[in-house]
Amino acid sequence: MMITGWSFGTAQARLLILPAIAMAGCATWMMLPGPSDAEGHARAKTSPGIYAHHVSLVEDPAAPAETALADPAQGPTPTPAVTAPISIVPEEKPVIDGLRISSQSWRRGGLGSKALVTFTLRNANDYAVKDVEIACAFTRRDGSHVTDRRRVIPDTVNTRSRKVYSGVLVGFVNVNASKAKCSAVAASRI
Repeated sequence: MMITGWSFGTAQARLLILPAIAMAGCATWMMLPGPSDAEGHARAKTSPGIYAHHVSLVEDPAAPAETALADPAQGPTPTPAVTAPISIVPEEKPVIDGLRISSQSWRRGGLGSKALVTFTLRNANDYAVKDVEIACAFTRRDGSHVTDRRRVIPDTVNTRSRKVYSGVLVGFVNVNASKAKCSAVAASRI
């Protein structure tokens, strides 16, 4: 073996050079700079919770304001504090709770690669909705999942009414898909 003019002819000389090369590589790796503080670090995610905002301590106007010392060794007598009342607003049910697809069917289009869905969308809400997003799950004959597709319907469905959509292009589907199940997943309130 010849390294820059030096010859290591014996096996012992060759075995001595390998640890030296490994130690030189480790020393070089240790000298490389680590990650700097300028790089982004993953922020700790806060767990979702319920927090009371704008709650402050308010002195009770009916309570007497005592500032005189009852006993000099004990210090001043604290006045009772009352928290501000927190109003509980009843939550409205989500827009999607009043929407459902009552009947549906699908067929292939575009040389068999596109899914065209026909469905009836019912709005049981007390308000009209728009931009309804539907999600369709396609399965094989044996029931195993093939693909999912989503589509936003840029139309308005009036209060307590239904609307039939025929031949809505949902997207490309697998050639093995034989069944489809669609449902409304999102909508905007008008």
